[in-house]
Amino acid sequence: MRVLVVFVTLACFASAQHQALIDYLERRLQTIEDRISLWHEQTARYASELRELKQQMVSQLESLDKEKEFLRVTLDGVGTRVDRVERELDYLETQNGAQPCVDIDDKLIEQQVMLVKEEQKAKYSKLSDCSDMISSIKAMKILKRVGGPKGMWTKDRGSGKVYIFNGTDEDTIHEFASVQDFARSQGMSLAKNLKLPSTWKGTGHVVFNNYAYYINQAEEMMVVKYDMKNSSVTDSSVFPVQDHLPVYGLTPETVMDLAVDEEGLWAIYATRQNERYISMAKVDANTLDIEQMWDSNCPRENAEAAFIICGTLYVVYNTKQPGRSQIQCVFDVNDMVTNEEASLVYFPKRYGAHSSLKYNPQEQLLYAWDDGYQILYKLVMKKKLEI
Repeated sequence: MRVLVVFVTLACFASAQHQALIDYLERRLQTIEDRISLWHEQTARYASELRELKQQMVSQLESLDKEKEFLRVTLDGVGTRVDRVERELDYLETQNGAQPCVDIDDKLIEQQVMLVKEEQKAKYSKLSDCSDMISSIKAMKILKRVGGPKGMWTKDRGSGKVYIFNGTDEDTIHEFASVQDFARSQGMSLAKNLKLPSTWKGTGHVVFNNYAYYINQAEEMMVVKYDMKNSSVTDSSVFPVQDHLPVYGLTPETVMDLAVDEEGLWAIYATRQNERYISMAKVDANTLDIEQMWDSNCPRENAEAAFIICGTLYVVYNTKQPGRSQIQCVFDVNDMVTNEEASLVYFPKRYGAHSSLKYNPQEQLLYAWDDGYQILYKLVMKKKLEI
């Protein structure tokens, strides 16, 4: 009997230990399951964060690739310009020997300056055989109104396409297949949008033989050449003049005005050194090199816009008559036209003020932007020699 009691007691004790062991193992398993569940949650969260980080890195790498390409093009352009400057300096050194250290009479200096100017004029005359000048404005056609109060529109004489630069600090050009498409389009609905790699400044842009030439002003005044077909920058050049001023007194956003005529690409600008008057330069459309520069006698004050025909600068001013503009100053690089002979041309009454005037040599039309209206002016021409 006593043995039986001991056996029962030992059995109960063993059963209690077994149950305690089972409870302990269950608690451990529960703890392990909780930790595994926590690890799964953390792993999922880490995986999601890694995916987001990867997407951010891919986006940043794409942006860096674009910036790298832009910097590469810019550096290539800078290298090309440095090479050109070095060649020009070498050429000047070979053409001009060391100057003697003697005092030179002021009159002799003036004679030498005049001689250089005459040589430059003769040199340019050989490049130019265009002799047309404005006789009058025959007609005005208001095509439509689209965009803001200031902008530029033009027709490329190479492709026949029409381009709209709406605003003075934007980066998207609106391209139309023709003037007719632009006229019948509801706003910009028929346009192809071309996004530039940088913003333009002012309204002084041109489109010439499938290239857009526009002004970008960051730290320096930059002329950018953009290929419309390939949607890429082909060249850029720092304009070699310091202390720029707005070209026109009534259009302060335009820091430089590019123009195209029968002879190619021009730049109209102003500097602090000659701050009262407008200057102009002939630009090589292929390389953006400056071929020659002139200081005109045309004041900046009260000027709206300007354009160039056959090497003659026509500056348009706001008159005292409301809604009327007039060509009040001309400057011909060949001295074949004077103010008295050519500055009697009035524009028909318009809405506000011209923010841009772009000449098309093939059509002999002026493409004007006037307070958001796109206007065409038909010009009547005559020969300079007929004056």
